Amino acid sequence: MTANVQRRDHTPPPPLEEGYWAALLHEGEFSEPVSLDELHTNKTEEPSEDFIPASASTPVGSDWDEVRRVMEDDETIELLVSGYNRGGLLVEWRSLRGFVPASQLVDFPATSNDLARRKALMSRVSQMLTLRVIELSEEQNRFILSERAAKAQRGERADILSRLEAGDSISGIVTNLCDFGAFIDLGGLEGLIHISELSWGRVGHPADILERGQEVTAYVLEVNQDAGRIALSLKRLHDDPWETVHLRYQIGENVEGIITNVVDFGAFARIEEGLEGLIHVSELAEGHFLHPRNVVSEGQKITARILSIDGRARRLGLSLRSNS
Repeated sequence: MTANVQRRDHTPPPPLEEGYWAALLHEGEFSEPVSLDELHTNKTEEPSEDFIPASASTPVGSDWDEVRRVMEDDETIELLVSGYNRGGLLVEWRSLRGFVPASQLVDFPATSNDLARRKALMSRVSQMLTLRVIELSEEQNRFILSERAAKAQRGERADILSRLEAGDSISGIVTNLCDFGAFIDLGGLEGLIHISELSWGRVGHPADILERGQEVTAYVLEVNQDAGRIALSLKRLHDDPWETVHLRYQIGENVEGIITNVVDFGAFARIEEGLEGLIHVSELAEGHFLHPRNVVSEGQKITARILSIDGRARRLGLSLRSNS
């Protein structure tokens, strides 16, 4: 697939916060805390993906030099899977131990079931994989590879990186959906849409918005040439509805909506894409009731009255009670 890049005329977004990618790597695909003792267990005892040792023994400096050459020349290498952990597969190359994140595996099942994921990872142990190095840091002891990236033609990933700029829009195919976001194949190089960049509204899980194999057009937030990372957004292709909410709605106005979430203190209702309001428990109905779920349920269509509008704070107060 050839990346379809479109230049946009407006000013590109401000640079992402310094900790953006660090936060994603820390968040990973699991948030289970792991003790320092667990980090040094053997391969089958599943150390945390937050710390991936690049070698089981003392790494040899010349091996770092050679694998850096492999990365710079955009070569593929075949490695044996020696183990797995919660987030992916472990492979070994000379004195170095590498890591292949589950999100970088071809045909990996899209499931949040922990047992199913572990079985899928375990089944790959002792298999040979064709891989491409996508991240390398001797200082941080990181050696990250990708099976997906190995499918691209040599030099194709570098070409995409050199052509992309923040503010562009680009088409791609959804390859994987994780709790923290969606991976998009841009033609041999993958970009990440963090869950917070999928919609101006609240998103429970990326699978609520996207599905594997779907073609999407995304907005380029940032291109990190050195790390080969591309941060994407879906919501930036559209205006933020909260910026003009006070122009389109008035206090006292009745609006149509759909209940999206019911909680102890009330219910949230979507009145348009990216725009949700809160119906406080005191505004759900007249009289007494045990829980908001006794009054409304997810997916229910409602007509509500607007009580308050605060675009800056991104808050919209709604009521189902009568005006009397």
